[in-house]
Amino acid sequence: MGRRSDHTRDELRSLMLEAGHRQLEEVGLARFSAREVAKQVGYSVGTLYNVFGSYDELMLALNERTLRDWTRHLNAHLELSSGGDRIATLVRGYFDFAQSNPNTWIAIYDYKTSDGRPAPEWYQAAVHDLMQVVAAEIAAALPGVARETVEALARSLVATVHGHCVFALYRTFNMLGETAPVEAALARVRESLAAAAA
Repeated sequence: MGRRSDHTRDELRSLMLEAGHRQLEEVGLARFSAREVAKQVGYSVGTLYNVFGSYDELMLALNERTLRDWTRHLNAHLELSSGGDRIATLVRGYFDFAQSNPNTWIAIYDYKTSDGRPAPEWYQAAVHDLMQVVAAEIAAALPGVARETVEALARSLVATVHGHCVFALYRTFNMLGETAPVEAALARVRESLAAAAA
């Protein structure tokens, strides 16, 4: 039975996000259960849906948390690399986060809302903040290049690195004979930056 008076709505949201994130990382999206999340915090699934409104909202909130964690992770890597090769740090940080958090990371890409509607503004803000970390490093590497060009290049380079990262995580590169996916992704990024600078 639910213990409705034990926590405020905000406390419940925080507890459920923590339990949901933990479960998502442990079992992956295919085996994720909202009912199990509610059970882990001692409430009914009805209480969970009262807090989040729907399964879609729960999953978007979990993915938003992963995006925020990822942004902090990249910024932390970049801070440690103060005078170093920041593009390499960014690419390696991308792989490092995905490899350390494979199930929550891939859920960002694998989860689709039930009605196909666009993500809400608060979710899009988390995506924007992550992309701005990438765009800022590309802008620094390409001084004088227009902001629109930098942002378009950032999207393309994230897609390039993402593809390499997925192939590495799913061991697809093993079949293709690629033994250094991080270095391969970094090489493609450097080629794109050099072409944009030319």
